[in-house]
Amino acid sequence: MNGKHFLFFSAVIIALFLTSCASSPYYQIYKANPKNSQVKNNNLVYEDENCRVSYNLWEQGGNFGFVFYNKTNTNIYLNLEESFFILNGIAYDYYKNRVFTSSENSATTSVKSSTFSNSVTGLNYLGLLQTNNLQSTSGKGLVASSGFSTSYNEEKVICIPSKTSKIITEYKITESLFRDCDLYKYPTKSQIKTKTFSEESSPIVFSNRLAYTIEKSENLTRFENEFYISEISNYPESEIFEQKYDEYCGKRRVMFRKYFKNVSPDKFYIKYTKGQDTQKH
Repeated sequence: MNGKHFLFFSAVIIALFLTSCASSPYYQIYKANPKNSQVKNNNLVYEDENCRVSYNLWEQGGNFGFVFYNKTNTNIYLNLEESFFILNGIAYDYYKNRVFTSSENSATTSVKSSTFSNSVTGLNYLGLLQTNNLQSTSGKGLVASSGFSTSYNEEKVICIPSKTSKIITEYKITESLFRDCDLYKYPTKSQIKTKTFSEESSPIVFSNRLAYTIEKSENLTRFENEFYISEISNYPESEIFEQKYDEYCGKRRVMFRKYFKNVSPDKFYIKYTKGQDTQKH
């Protein structure tokens, strides 16, 4: 075996070794129980005579952002200064008096070239004396950049025009792994279990307290969308995904893609790996 072949096979062996040592991910799946929302069009929906608030929790850590739809024929003003995310009894502000900055940059490139000439004298292929002029060109690239930035203050009150929606995104529900003696931390397929909770025993209780007015008014309408965690399960990656071939216009793709199984707007997940941890629970 020559040196090149030896290096190639060594690289393959090392790659296989590293792959075998890599730990497959696990997923902790949370199921939330909404107290005053209904499932509609793959969303958890709260609705009154003026507005519709929709949630879809399915995301790493749980997305507690929402879509606020104005059902009326006039403007609704969502008051963020009077709106809060509540997690296990702790209130977190939606309005934080922040300053946001956006910027744009552009660049142009120009080339400056110079030509140099010189005379060279010598014998040609016939043995005769001959003088030639030689030329060379050099170029230098110049880059000029320009840009501007715009700063704006966070709004205390958001206007939602008639028959339109706005998306409010701010908080995750949790990114801390729940540990319990009834749950295997790194389960095989046969070790998968589900831990159930009542509202009183739930490790996470969360809600949005929102406030709005019809037109600009002092009369705030307040409501709260409440949830609690009713189930938690741990899964190996092999039990979380399924493989599907996408189709478009009746034609199936050559390559398959992995999709989460049993996706639901009242569920979310935390992805984690085993590493050097050998604890069972």
